[in-house]
Amino acid sequence: MTKAITPNFLDDFDTLLEDYRRDIAKSLGYEPDAPPVLIDDKQVAQVLGVNPNTLAIWRSLGRYNIPFIKSGRLVRYRVDDLAKFLARWRGTTPFAFAG
Repeated sequence: MTKAITPNFLDDFDTLLEDYRRDIAKSLGYEPDAPPVLIDDKQVAQVLGVNPNTLAIWRSLGRYNIPFIKSGRLVRYRVDDLAKFLARWRGTTPFAFAG
């Protein structure tokens, strides 16, 4: 049986994303009410509790499909995308969220 998407479900998801944004900002030492827009791969690795090299492997293999921005050698992740990724894995996550 498929669960219908209701306005309450969408409100709950938006609240969950906001909570993750705040937790990410707090775990990285930023003000929870003003998280950065972009963070680097080392910061993402810290949030997920994995090695930065693991993220490089995931990017090259397309594993977990976390959206990223690459400019030359620089890799950046949007905090919003990371929050959505964590929300998708909620309850089944293999990651040790450092929040």
